[in-house]
Amino acid sequence: MSAASPAPASAQPPRHAPASIGDRAVPARARQLAAQLSALFDRDIEIVKRLNDAQRQLASANERLWPGLAPDAFGLTLDDDNATAIGHSPIAALIRDGGPATNSPMLQALNQARWQIHRSFCQYQSACEERRQLAFDVGELSQQLTQALCAVGWNADQARHANVHHLAGTT
Repeated sequence: MSAASPAPASAQPPRHAPASIGDRAVPARARQLAAQLSALFDRDIEIVKRLNDAQRQLASANERLWPGLAPDAFGLTLDDDNATAIGHSPIAALIRDGGPATNSPMLQALNQARWQIHRSFCQYQSACEERRQLAFDVGELSQQLTQALCAVGWNADQARHANVHHLAGTT
């Protein structure tokens, strides 16, 4: 076969290239499945944003607890290194500045950090579970879409690599 001759009709697109739908039949069921998948992908983006927010909240609460607490945090040696670090921690500063008389504000600060960590962890855990369930739904719909496209002549590789956003928008 010469370099100028066209590729045989059975040639498949490169593995990761999206399948073209130009002259291929896309049944209504495939468009419907693609639209559902497209919506699930958009939902996944929102879940990832929630995961990132919860992670930032966890890090923030953790930072409120740790900086400034020296190895002897409750003894609070006031050498130059520890005194500088203590200035960044509201909890350590309360201990340093007031001693036992400030236990109430100190405990309130600890309690606030604890509940921020608890809420953030619950939000993170909930978003993880929602994303796990979403992944299952995506897998099921992807399999159904591949089967629907193969039923009208697409090969399995083309069906698996089809752009669902494009398929969902076809008329």
